[in-house]
Amino acid sequence: SHVFEPFFTSQAPGNRAGLGLSIVYGIVKQNGGVVRVSSEPGLGTTVKVFLPRVEADDPLPVEAPPSVRGDETVLVVEDEDGVRELLWKMLTQHGHTVLEARHGRDALTVAGEYTHPIQLLVTDVVMPEMGAGELAEQLLAQRPEMKVLFISGYTNDEVVRRGIKQKEAAFIQKPFTPEDLMRKVREVLD
Repeated sequence: SHVFEPFFTSQAPGNRAGLGLSIVYGIVKQNGGVVRVSSEPGLGTTVKVFLPRVEADDPLPVEAPPSVRGDETVLVVEDEDGVRELLWKMLTQHGHTVLEARHGRDALTVAGEYTHPIQLLVTDVVMPEMGAGELAEQLLAQRPEMKVLFISGYTNDEVVRRGIKQKEAAFIQKPFTPEDLMRKVREVLD
């Protein structure tokens, strides 16, 4: 009953669960689809994704999206390996140079060793070692020209409780599509 909840785990205490199925669920629902999960002891788990069929005699005209490409350097701070890799892939495919860090202290080290400008910090709000608010504050003291984009799978109330004032900060809620992320990145940088 909890399989689609972000960060829910049935594993031993201390093990962390990620956003995998919650991201899948969000994307499928946004596109009018359904996700079905079945699990049997000894046989494993099956996840089926059903998306609506599109039938059209003539292809629909596609409006060219505004350019979301860039050549800026982005520091991605995300403790979930799969999400961090996905962010790296999306950003590099759109022309950005990407630096990666697993948590706040790691990000301070990466930024301290990087001698060129970092135009954007993309950081998860809730991480071990140091939260995103404290990380952004410390990095902005060293690099005041840098912009910040906060990301989180938590609810708005939880994000605010963690010290991020959404009205004053650029924020995108997980799960998001690659297009949503790249539009938000471009909006923050521009």
